[in-house]
Amino acid sequence: MAKDKKMVEQITSMEVDFAKWYTDVVKKADLIDYSSVKGCMIIRPYGYAIWENIQKLLDAKFKKTGVENIYMPMFIPESLLQKEKDHVEGFAPEVAWVTHGGSEPLTERLCVRPTSETLFCEHYANIIRSYRDLPKLYNQWCSVVRWEKTTRPFLRSREFLWQEGHTMHATAEDAENETLQMLNVYADFFEKDLGIPVLKGRKTDKEKFAGANATYTVEALMHDGKALQGGTSHNFGDGFAKAFNIQYLDKDNTLKYCHQTSWGVSTRIIGAIIMTHGDDSGLVLPPQVAPIQVVVVPCAQHKPGVIEKATEIYEKVSTFARAKIDVSDNSPGWKYAEYEMKGVPLRLEIGPRDIEANQCVLVRRDNGEKLVASLDELDTVIPKLLCDITENLYNKAYENRKNRTYTETELDSFIKTASEKSGYIRAHWCGDEACEVKLKELAEVTSRCLPFGEQGKKGKCIVCGKETDKLVYWGKAY
Repeated sequence: MAKDKKMVEQITSMEVDFAKWYTDVVKKADLIDYSSVKGCMIIRPYGYAIWENIQKLLDAKFKKTGVENIYMPMFIPESLLQKEKDHVEGFAPEVAWVTHGGSEPLTERLCVRPTSETLFCEHYANIIRSYRDLPKLYNQWCSVVRWEKTTRPFLRSREFLWQEGHTMHATAEDAENETLQMLNVYADFFEKDLGIPVLKGRKTDKEKFAGANATYTVEALMHDGKALQGGTSHNFGDGFAKAFNIQYLDKDNTLKYCHQTSWGVSTRIIGAIIMTHGDDSGLVLPPQVAPIQVVVVPCAQHKPGVIEKATEIYEKVSTFARAKIDVSDNSPGWKYAEYEMKGVPLRLEIGPRDIEANQCVLVRRDNGEKLVASLDELDTVIPKLLCDITENLYNKAYENRKNRTYTETELDSFIKTASEKSGYIRAHWCGDEACEVKLKELAEVTSRCLPFGEQGKKGKCIVCGKETDKLVYWGKAY
């Protein structure tokens, strides 16, 4: 047992050094390994299995709205990228360029996609002719490259996995409806599947996506009080359509420009899961995306019939949950610590006395509670427990956000709160970018969003004192 205890102690306490704790968890839970390519990560099987489950759940939600999957090239000609001025300027510092094919210099540089708006626009210009062709609802699952200076596994890397939806619509209203619909899909996924409460709102113009008319976001608060942008949905209006000449013949026999949206989430979601739910023993995974939902651990497995009964139970549980059985010769204590480290939502313990009593012990990862359950009722008890775990994770995270949300009306008090506490600070803002920039300089915070449902109430701008009805959540972010 001393060896088991030592293994858990290798994780730095999150209260001592949250950044080191995070790095310890992603490495020791076998989520990633570092690559010889600086700033890039190797996503190991366990980490990739989490992403596969995320992908499966979201893909089904997208398709329910009529979205189809597509795949675009990873290279973008420089001339194509230059067609939308604001867009290219926004991404220029992060673009990686291909200048040679083999030993021959290219006649035109190729950008390794940081995002694919321009590729989709070129394609849409070729295939959209009539109002009958609309809407076009496409999404792709792929990797993108952004030459980040400072990297951290899952949160910020030079290559990362994501999905990017790109849609075309006949009217501005249709595009806005799509933008908000997909934002709601993301919010629903975060809260119901991941147990992560989010703020839904609009980004300021300073923080919006390059080339967008409006950017909407779901913002999550991590355990340490820093914010993380979980997913974004952008309304591009007809700006890209005009740059790429994407027109359709309407019912009134006139040519009109399409209206465009894009929306995306990335492997950054895995970082959000780790930092929202994890503890000093390692990962705490929401059951919906956990690669293993139930691990069966036989106790005193050297005794006759124990492994056989444990295997029988494992096979039964596998019919309604993602399960694993561990019959290795490691001690039960080692196994407990190992699967706690990996964040498995439920541990099922079965030993000789349990077999005699036709029962097992179920241990929850989220709160450590133990429950004795009849072997005849596992198909009802386990699914209910998995649902309860997700709900409990959400409630704990919501309580953390509630306790770390502050409201300020005076600049000096705002600066003091920002320096002494971590979390969201609610404060009014006049809408002037100069005030937004000044607040960042004075308090080292950024605007996270103008949350829906909290706009319209009068107050004074936290910086200049001008009366306004805009309320912003500010904070330090990953």
